[in-house]
Amino acid sequence: VQLVESGGGSVQTGGSLRLSCVAPGYTYNSHCMGWIRQAPGKEREGVAAIGSDAGTAYADSVKGRFTISKDNGKNTLSLQMNNLNTEDTAMYYCVAVPGSLCSVALVEYWSRTVRGQGTQVTVSS
Repeated sequence: VQLVESGGGSVQTGGSLRLSCVAPGYTYNSHCMGWIRQAPGKEREGVAAIGSDAGTAYADSVKGRFTISKDNGKNTLSLQMNNLNTEDTAMYYCVAVPGSLCSVALVEYWSRTVRGQGTQVTVSS
C-alpha cells in the first residue's frame, strides 16, 4: 500500500504551503492519519494527527499555524501550513496508523515503518 505526498516547495518566511497525501489502499475512516517531518541531522518529529473521528492534534511547535484535514471519500490527507519559518524546513512524510487510537506521538512512532516517500519543504529568510 502506498502513501504518496505532494505539495512541498520553497517559500520565504511567513509564506504558506499545502501538502497532500493520497493513500488509495487505506481506509481513512478506520485509520489515524498524520504527518511527521525530519530535517537533516535531526530526529523525526510528529507534526499533526487526525483520527477516524476527525479529532485533531498538533505538536506545540506548529499549533495555530498548521491545520490537518482529510477527505475520506477521496482518501486524501492535507496539511495547510501558514506563517512558515526556517525551523519548518524538513522532509515531510504522511503516516497511516491502523485503529482508533490517535495522537501525534503514535503517528511519530508508526512513521518508523509506515510512511510515504516524503515531500521537501524549504523555508528561507
